[in-house]
Amino acid sequence: MKQHAVALALLISSCWPALAQQDGAALYASHCAQCHDTTDSQSRVPSRTALKAMSPELVLSALTSGSMASIARARSDDERRAIAAFVTGKPLDAGAMVTTSDASGLCTQPPAGFPAALDGPRWNGWGAGTTNSRFQPTEMAGMTADDVPRLRLKWAYGFAGASVAFAQPTIVGGMLFVGGSDRKVRALDAKSGCTLWTFSPDGPVRAAISFGQIVGSDQGAVFFGDLRAYVYAVNARTGALIWKVRVEEHHAARVTGAPTLYDGRLYVPVSSLEEAAGSDPTYECCTFRGSVVALDAATGKQVWQAYTIPEVPHPTTKNANGTQLYGPSGAAIWSAPTIDPERKAVYVATSNSYSNPPSITSDAVLAFDIATGKLMWKQQATSKDAFVVACFMSNRTNCPDDPGPDHDFGQSPILVKLGDGKRVLAIAQKSGVVHAFDPDQDGKILWQTRVGKGGPLGGSEWGSAADQDRIYVAISDVRFTPDGTRSLLPNEGGGLFGLDLATGKVSMEVQPVACGDRVFCSPALSAAVSAIPGVVFSGGVSGYIRAYATADGKLLWEFDTTRDYVTVNKVRGYGGAIDGPGPVIVDGMLYTNSGYGQWSGVPGNVLLAFEVMR
Repeated sequence: MKQHAVALALLISSCWPALAQQDGAALYASHCAQCHDTTDSQSRVPSRTALKAMSPELVLSALTSGSMASIARARSDDERRAIAAFVTGKPLDAGAMVTTSDASGLCTQPPAGFPAALDGPRWNGWGAGTTNSRFQPTEMAGMTADDVPRLRLKWAYGFAGASVAFAQPTIVGGMLFVGGSDRKVRALDAKSGCTLWTFSPDGPVRAAISFGQIVGSDQGAVFFGDLRAYVYAVNARTGALIWKVRVEEHHAARVTGAPTLYDGRLYVPVSSLEEAAGSDPTYECCTFRGSVVALDAATGKQVWQAYTIPEVPHPTTKNANGTQLYGPSGAAIWSAPTIDPERKAVYVATSNSYSNPPSITSDAVLAFDIATGKLMWKQQATSKDAFVVACFMSNRTNCPDDPGPDHDFGQSPILVKLGDGKRVLAIAQKSGVVHAFDPDQDGKILWQTRVGKGGPLGGSEWGSAADQDRIYVAISDVRFTPDGTRSLLPNEGGGLFGLDLATGKVSMEVQPVACGDRVFCSPALSAAVSAIPGVVFSGGVSGYIRAYATADGKLLWEFDTTRDYVTVNKVRGYGGAIDGPGPVIVDGMLYTNSGYGQWSGVPGNVLLAFEVMR
């Protein structure tokens, strides 16, 4: 049957009208190539190689209602279809004929309730709790440092037609909840990987998922946002929709960070893709402002919305083409909010400004009152950082005058109580600097320590982890060859550090692991890290996931994910670069995504599950 499907797809491809390919090529050259074919080393959009690995349906979805919808808004339906077919080299619908749906991996005997106790081992949301520590105690992890060397692959799940596996799973009650670039959210059995249900949101879901009980009922729900800025509550057992709301009407808005659930309210971070859309010299850059939206978890009704930039963007100057520009703008929130019950505060970290004048709340940590959304305090780490992707392109028309270094925060602040009772709010930045603030003194700076060189793809990217004594920080500092080929340098970037939370002094360091002759490889550690007592786990752009002893940085375990897999849902599976989400450790198992076809990283489409061999 598989051979017949492949033969049919090849037959359709051979009959594909040449005119459609030519139209797609012309449209791509006119409207897409400036970003996707750029030879600049810092380009943050998928390369042609990554696009070719996708299915045409997935690309069309991105152009129509996904992450590229705001950029492709002027293109007709036929033009979008032509572009999707051209960049993937496949006719539309062919991808569906050669892959297998989730039906192949359905559980044969679904349990009547949750497979395990809700108060048992779990990893809920982005940071395994509302403080976003990404630290899992032994009773939740179900493994110790001595167990880690015995981790072995148990199963792999494949995301059909994808070149990225960018959504971190949540595990509660023996169920695993995970989103994907294919506009699906799935519930899997955490032990076997079989599919319990599938839900189809309006846009791709890269945010981690939060689980909680609906107040006033016995109904468990999962909460998540998509790349069209919709937020959903879905019955955790059945996948039935409970409510759905759009939290921001701006055309470029999206939800990339996990909504944080606390005391009956859902705190949703709002980011955007206007940093890319604003690079078009005909685009009136820029009008988006980041925000936190508090929703009633039972109904989805908005309680408050707090913008990271209080001032509404207004007309400023015109660019060289005569296009009207706006500002201030930007300060998107890419990561999950952090909750502080003691101070009754919500902490968030913001991105760079998009246009002039630069905001004093961009590249900052902000504290909002949990009840009202009122700004309590702000602590800016990098000032005057106005930047759009055009600053790295040949056409810099919309690049702000005196552009900043693009040193925004891509991760959540971590709230930690030290052994002496003092509290620290710690976070690492793309600048390569780790910061510690005092949440009990309006964000007073306690210490700042540089551990990386920094840069638009440098410093610390997606997430750090912390126990009671240290914060563990992975460094990207990814670098490219200077010859314009966008090839990753195999010997530059990377490194893992443990810093004392009380002093900021480096107390543990792991040197970068060079790639040698490995192609499409970098030592960069861009993905979020996670920790259990005595161990920190880190996945790399190289495709390796490794575990290190927190005491001395000794390597305890490693696994090369860049290989083909037989998946539980019969989708062709292959691993690649590890970026974005970090490892999840629950009940004697470790889960990691593999595949990230951005900035020359190796594409891939799998979620991998490891267990300790007893």
